[in-house]
Amino acid sequence: MDLVHAATGSTTNPNCTNFIAHAVENVGGKGISIGLAFFFSNLLHQLLKPLSQPRIASDIVVGLVLGNISLIRHAFDEQFISTLNFIAEFGMMCYMFVLGMEMDPYVIFKGPSRNAMVAYSGMLSTIVLVSSVIPFVHYPKHPSIGFGLSLSVTLSGSSSHILTRLMTSLKIGRISFFPPTVTVTDVAARIKSTVTMAAALLLQIIFTVTASPIFMNWVNNENPEGKPMKGSHLVLSIAFMAFVCSGAPIYGYSPILSAFVAGIFLPSEGRVSKWAVGKINYLLPTIFYPVFFLWMGLHANVRRFEAGEWRTWGRFFLLVFITIFGKVIGTVICGIMLGFHGRESAELGFLLTAKGHFHVFLAVYASLLDITTTSTSISFIIVIFLSVVHTPIVVSQIIKRARKRAPTQRMALQWLDPSNELRILLCIHGVHNVPSTINFMEISQGASDPGILVYLTDMVELTDQIASTLVQERMDTVTVTDTDVTEMRDQISTTVQAFVEENGDGITLRRMLALSTFNCMAKDICNLAEDLLISLIILPFHKNRCANGTLDGGNPGFRYVNRKVLRNAPCSVGILVDRGYGLVEKISKSERTFQVAVIFFGGKDDREALAYAGRVARHPGVKLTVIRFLLDSDSETALRRAGNYRINAAEQEEEMKLDDECFAQFYERQIAGGRVSYSEKHVANSAETYATLRSLEGQYGLIIVGRGGRVNSILTIGMNDWQQCPELGPIGDVLSGSDSSHTTSVLIIQQHSLRGELDGVDDEFSIM
Repeated sequence: MDLVHAATGSTTNPNCTNFIAHAVENVGGKGISIGLAFFFSNLLHQLLKPLSQPRIASDIVVGLVLGNISLIRHAFDEQFISTLNFIAEFGMMCYMFVLGMEMDPYVIFKGPSRNAMVAYSGMLSTIVLVSSVIPFVHYPKHPSIGFGLSLSVTLSGSSSHILTRLMTSLKIGRISFFPPTVTVTDVAARIKSTVTMAAALLLQIIFTVTASPIFMNWVNNENPEGKPMKGSHLVLSIAFMAFVCSGAPIYGYSPILSAFVAGIFLPSEGRVSKWAVGKINYLLPTIFYPVFFLWMGLHANVRRFEAGEWRTWGRFFLLVFITIFGKVIGTVICGIMLGFHGRESAELGFLLTAKGHFHVFLAVYASLLDITTTSTSISFIIVIFLSVVHTPIVVSQIIKRARKRAPTQRMALQWLDPSNELRILLCIHGVHNVPSTINFMEISQGASDPGILVYLTDMVELTDQIASTLVQERMDTVTVTDTDVTEMRDQISTTVQAFVEENGDGITLRRMLALSTFNCMAKDICNLAEDLLISLIILPFHKNRCANGTLDGGNPGFRYVNRKVLRNAPCSVGILVDRGYGLVEKISKSERTFQVAVIFFGGKDDREALAYAGRVARHPGVKLTVIRFLLDSDSETALRRAGNYRINAAEQEEEMKLDDECFAQFYERQIAGGRVSYSEKHVANSAETYATLRSLEGQYGLIIVGRGGRVNSILTIGMNDWQQCPELGPIGDVLSGSDSSHTTSVLIIQQHSLRGELDGVDDEFSIM
């Protein structure tokens, strides 16, 4: 049955003249109604934002209210509603197409994790519960096995990708059309039709899998990042996507599910795919959803809701119980069997009950095809609403518990599992930072397994000139078309990628861009580090090396960014002072020719520097020396100086214990085997410390040191008084000062500070 015929009861289509006449008739009422849907949808969403309610909740309320106002219902005649039917179906095709593109089609072939097993158990328990009670409750007008199967999968699923894929495989919306009894001729005809649809769908999948990568790669290569896409290529891309979605529907398969299947097997990476997903995701909430939920409200006529029938309420509360508690029962039972806490399993079950836009469409669609009554469809819609309004409460409880457990989440090198790859956010200002960047990746790569994941990030100040060249490609993504920026990024990418391909065994490179004003750049970098689960941020020093080896005055904007990142970073931070590090053409992998030293006074930052040095020591071309500064306890001067400062004895004793444990482990792993050299410097005060540090000039190509974090160290007391750059710490400032060696580079590391709460999760958390 055609969707239009089901909505209008007509078997003839109006000609063009009649269609225009019907469309123009009462156009004011139609326009005002749709405008009210847009206005109140956004207004209610903003009002519910403090409660973190998802947008679908406010949209359902607005759609049901507006769609049942008499003046609005009278403004929409049947033939215009049939037009809305087409709009709803086309919008749902776009929705399902994007849903498919954002999914991994091969995830269902992977072995289920413990979390997935809990989710599957909730789905299975719901299916069993629905199958047990549906035969005794008359939800459809004509009960059938097909409807029971469709309803089971619909209620057991959620607005997640894997469960929606299962709906597609069962072809919900088509199965329920089968009548309870058919003749032998009908059976043969339906078998033939099913085989034809299956063959068409299979050919569509094969063509999409084989042809789309070739076409998409060609368009992506012709339109590199940072340059506007050619109009002809955009038209071809849209036409190609429409073509791959239209094969199976010609032979009777659902166009909505065909679009979903095509989206699954189209490449999700690449500029064309990201452009399509971004544009559709922008248009859906902006234009489609208000119209879609107004369409829902027009079909969900509450005057036809049989509120006086006890069976209506019985079916409604049974739906609520099955949808919400049916899944929780399964997740709790399976979770306990697998060793999960009952509370965590129940919370997962409550989250998985959430339904989405496709479920709303199915509820209305079943009523349009006269499969269910209006009362049943309205009950479905209300149950969908109830399945999402509780999600913010569940999420907030998870957040509170996560905050209490936050102290165990230490984003620092010292606590990083050696079997996990090291994630580094490596920031650069421009092309002049590339040589030192390459050398840093070279000595940091360690073993190829697990290797390191480097997010090479360009720090670009957002000026008025650059802002005028930005092109909005997605709702949350813009492309820079400024020639200077794009050429700089292309040059950096080409050089670094060439190094990774030739020498970067174990290095995985990703390119990022931090484009913002200096006031906001530090926040963007910290957010990026948090989202990417970074363990170490490397920032270039704000001063650059001149031809004679000295450092220039630097950029105060980048200095402000560095200091702000040090205060707010969700992980450890390093500042690299390049004083010749980038001049090293190539670090040998066969001879230990590159001299590196790590200076250890004590404290958490020095322990973090030692942890990083342990990775550097694995490089075959690096000769690492550990220099430990110790207090000369026999010196009367040291004892006298100690008496002049307040020292927390208990705190200092605890820190010294941690230092000794950390150094003992490093000594056993690295120094005892002869791979790393070791020397001790016994000094009595900060003056001797300064003199010893100056004596190291020119001996090493790179010196690694902690920024601070020492407990009243007598060896550095007073050195803060003459610091030029406090963000480098007293030791880093001395080693990188204007009167220090012009050939020794310095890496200053600060360990991530634990704050007793989950960094990055604030009181304005929203699930949207």
